[in-house]
Amino acid sequence: MKTEEVKKLDEKYVIHTYKRAPLVLVKGKGTRVWDSEGKEYLDFVAGIAVNGLGHCHPKVVKAIQEQVVQLMHISNLYYIEPQVKLAKLLAENSFGDKSFFCNSGAEAVEAAIKLSRKYGKGERYEIICMEGSFHGRTLATLTATGQEKYRKGYAPLAPGFKIVPFNDLEKAKEAISSRTVAIMLEPVQGEGGINVAKDDYLKGIRKLCDKNDLLLILDEIQCGMGRTGKLFSYEHYGIEPDIMTLAKSLGGGFPIGCMIAKDKTASYFSPGDHASTFGGNPLACSATYAVIKTILEEKLIENAAQVGNYFIEKLKELKKKYSFIKNVRGKGLMIGMELEFEGKDIVTKCQEKKILINCTVDKVLRFLPPLIVTKDEVDRVITTLDKIFKSKK
Repeated sequence: MKTEEVKKLDEKYVIHTYKRAPLVLVKGKGTRVWDSEGKEYLDFVAGIAVNGLGHCHPKVVKAIQEQVVQLMHISNLYYIEPQVKLAKLLAENSFGDKSFFCNSGAEAVEAAIKLSRKYGKGERYEIICMEGSFHGRTLATLTATGQEKYRKGYAPLAPGFKIVPFNDLEKAKEAISSRTVAIMLEPVQGEGGINVAKDDYLKGIRKLCDKNDLLLILDEIQCGMGRTGKLFSYEHYGIEPDIMTLAKSLGGGFPIGCMIAKDKTASYFSPGDHASTFGGNPLACSATYAVIKTILEEKLIENAAQVGNYFIEKLKELKKKYSFIKNVRGKGLMIGMELEFEGKDIVTKCQEKKILINCTVDKVLRFLPPLIVTKDEVDRVITTLDKIFKSKK
């Protein structure tokens, strides 16, 4: 189908909850995607950090092909071999002991909220969350999200959430009450503008939780799975959470979410307390198992750290040239460049140059390339940005 034909059908039949770029992407391979007109683009959005291995990685494709002819869905009424294999692999490579599988990041956070309330035994239910955070679009995860623009129009919101400034340990401490059961945050805020937790802040939050018998919930939906140069972002800080949520890159393009918890915490869930019809189905788990094995075996975490550091340094060189670049920040391949003006025009100009990037909170250009990205591909983006910025002087 031609681009205009797809756009017209979308306008007529799809509920308009998305503001789309005028592209119909029909094919992907590695770091490249192609539109319906046959034009090739370098993808530095990666499905908003979903395509961590790039598009259609052969090992993931093979895993899906082999599983799809065996068994796609069987229900959690029965034991599922790919699910237990995946849970074991996650436990072997994280702080956690047990996993609950679902279909999305929002569902993983919902599971974390429900588990923390069980931990509170009906007496403690309040969760302290951060300004600038993003935890999902369901009513509870929306309430936990510290950005008013997402919550507007949905009152009354779910009770039991307090929002405090990010990277402010004293404000978190002041917010604790007799009803508080957990503190939830992203080690690197994605939708909030690539805001990185300070080292002493996250260590301080861990101590605060230990002192007050609170659960520490880390939302690593966007910043996990090798994106920041560690398999999980908490590894940068020398601490461990009690609960962690994952999605996005977890399935490498196949929908899956996961809540991981330590044994002591996980034990507060009993059969019937929570469930997901499609969660942990054989197809999703087979794809995800292949994703994690590939990240580990092909040293993509190391690549994310090395190429990410290179990328950040190159962006900082641009900052020295252009006074309207306010800041460059991030970890690994999760990088933001804050501008003095709205960035949507830069995104459009990059698209015209066959490069896909993203802008969040209006003024922060966000770069989330696949973990397989090369320095040469980074150089192409830097050169393109340099040419675009020159026209802004």
